[in-house]
Amino acid sequence: MAVNTQAAGLTVVRISLGVFFVFEGINKLSWLPDGGALAKQLGEWLQSAPPSSRWYLETVAIPAAPILARVVMLGELALGLGLLAGVWVRLAAALGFLMVLNFHFAAGRVFQYSFLTNGYGLPVLGGLLALAIGGSKLPWSLKG
Repeated sequence: MAVNTQAAGLTVVRISLGVFFVFEGINKLSWLPDGGALAKQLGEWLQSAPPSSRWYLETVAIPAAPILARVVMLGELALGLGLLAGVWVRLAAALGFLMVLNFHFAAGRVFQYSFLTNGYGLPVLGGLLALAIGGSKLPWSLKG
């Protein structure tokens, strides 16, 4: 029986990112009843944000923090569980890519050289993009 090494490699990425996002979501369970932690974080980012991130934080993210706190926490859990189960991998990865990119944009990190060495940046975005492109019909998936 031949082994598709590309599919096996993407399966490792899928499962690894699934575990990562499940635990990111678990770390934010306290955001479910209270979005104050996210609002505080966004306020801290605002202090050093570049103009484009500052506009986004002031007009979108901070006013919506109570809703976004719950959306982010639930989104990370759903993304992680979807990747682990292999369900709607391409869609989940594409939405996850946008969620992670939004996080780095809001924090102003995408405009910094250090973004290129941030373990939460390019490796996560690259893995999600790879899954969004080629994540269908992977081994060990509930939905092939």
